[in-house]
Amino acid sequence: MTDPASLGDAGTWTQLNERDLTDVEQPVLPDGFRFRTADEAGPKAAVQAHLDAWAPSTYTAEGYQGVRKTAPYRGDLHILVEASDGTMASSTIMWLDEANRTAEFEPVGTHPGYRRRGLGRAMLLHGMHLARSAGATHMTVACLGAPGHPQARGLYYSVGFRQFTRDVPLIKTRAAG
Repeated sequence: MTDPASLGDAGTWTQLNERDLTDVEQPVLPDGFRFRTADEAGPKAAVQAHLDAWAPSTYTAEGYQGVRKTAPYRGDLHILVEASDGTMASSTIMWLDEANRTAEFEPVGTHPGYRRRGLGRAMLLHGMHLARSAGATHMTVACLGAPGHPQARGLYYSVGFRQFTRDVPLIKTRAAG
């Protein structure tokens, strides 16, 4: 049975978004910012970018080492946006499925002090170009789908993603009888 609490305006159901990679606009970063990869910036910067975007977080260097050991992880597809002061202002990991020629953004985040500057949008566009160069023809990204959570969905729609499917939490009810 669907969990009714998950369906309201502030519900917790997730929405999977998709788009193809045929026409991807060029990314534009504000002055003073540049794209980096985790391979270039190093583990300390990658972990700090995550901690800054999702504070409070229990993410650690050891946790990141575990991520790096997973078969699909590629440091050249782990994108960071660096500010002129060296802060990693935005980050995402792309997970490439070579067999299906699909890549997924997960997670996507921006440091609270750098939000609403177009960094996430530019990073996603840059990532789609990298994914296409790596052989992907299709991208996915998930977000909360309820009306009370419009921020991520709006960002993803702004770069061409559209809802593909949704995942509504279920609850198990006691069997009658």
